[in-house]
Amino acid sequence: MDSFRNSFKFVLLKVMKYFLAIFSNLWKLYVIVVFTLVGILLFPIIRCILIKESWHKHAHHFFVIWSWSIRILCFYHVKKIKNSKLPEGPYIVIANHASYLDIFLMPSLLSHHPVLFLGKSELLRYPFLGTYFKKLHIPVFRNDKVKAAKSFLLARNAVRKGWSLIIFPEGGIPDENLPQMIPFKDGAFKLAKNLKVPIVPITFTNNYKLLSDPEHFLRSAYPGISRVYIHDYVKPELVEQLDEKELIQYCFEIIQEPLLREKRI
Repeated sequence: MDSFRNSFKFVLLKVMKYFLAIFSNLWKLYVIVVFTLVGILLFPIIRCILIKESWHKHAHHFFVIWSWSIRILCFYHVKKIKNSKLPEGPYIVIANHASYLDIFLMPSLLSHHPVLFLGKSELLRYPFLGTYFKKLHIPVFRNDKVKAAKSFLLARNAVRKGWSLIIFPEGGIPDENLPQMIPFKDGAFKLAKNLKVPIVPITFTNNYKLLSDPEHFLRSAYPGISRVYIHDYVKPELVEQLDEKELIQYCFEIIQEPLLREKRI
């Protein structure tokens, strides 16, 4: 009898697991459809704005609208557990990266200053998203030193023109052990030291649950509350004072602290 009950529980858990997986993947599809449809609706306006470089900063307002549309239509409420005052721009934003939702939320979190993303060059392969990215944001070519150096120069020039930059220093979404972070790459910190600008650390503690990578069939996705920490910014004086390794470790620990604390709760 006990053996039958255990077998029944095992089968029931398996069925529930796959039922939840089906719901999660349907939800991922819904988010992608909303993201794409809103992008198509805004495309003619943003495309026109991107014709002339002096108009580019106006495109930021429409990316904020795009971000808010996803938050509203996909029922993602943002709860700022910590909401420190942002510095006057330009500045460099760094955040942990465990979900595409991190990207979707960023423009609406940083709506008061024009921002650009530094992101992996693989985004250029996507016909729709690649158009936006190529025209405005800055692709990073990790395997080509010449192109990587060019990306660094483009980023530096963008900051000097008044843009703030969003960089995920992990370089991508880790494949496992989320939300545990992987070591930071040094690009964001080289830029901050070179340009003597503040760094704004941000932590997303549960986005990996709300919208997991679409490639992972069994991982979760559902509407809910995104918990965000906008930390006190690292002042330019401290950016300059610390050496590169110290600055990386300092920022890593700031972003990691809420992840560790919420894991213990």
